[in-house]
This record gives sequence, C-alpha cells and structure tokens, in this order.
Amino acid sequence: MSQPLTVDCPTCGAPVEWNEKSPFRPFCSDRCKLIDLGAWAAEEHKIPGSDESEDELYSGDLEPRH
Repeated sequence: MSQPLTVDCPTCGAPVEWNEKSPFRPFCSDRCKLIDLGAWAAEEHKIPGSDESEDELYSGDLEPRH
C-alpha cells in the first residue's frame, strides 16, 4: 500500500493528507482556511500584475477609470 499524499497547510505549515477525509484541504482546519481568506480580503495576498493591465479586463464600451 502506498503512502497517502501529504501537503503542508499554506497558513501554518502542518501536514495535511490530501483525501476526502480532509474537508479543509489544502488547509488543516477551518481556522487556517478563514485566516487565509481574511488575508486575501485585506489584500495581504496579491497576484502580481501592473495597474495598466487591470483596465484591459474591461470592455472598450466603458469609460476608463481615473
């Protein structure tokens, strides 16, 4: 029998088995999941990109942001 796939919780680093018995995967708990969600909401985590590229996401029919 092979060992189960294990990943590190992105919030606290605890090992998490990657299977249906781990409902919060890749997080170890609901607490760690909510901490990560709060960090995204507070814009502590960001996907790299330039400010100019944001305007490319919108239709040309709309007025540009100032």
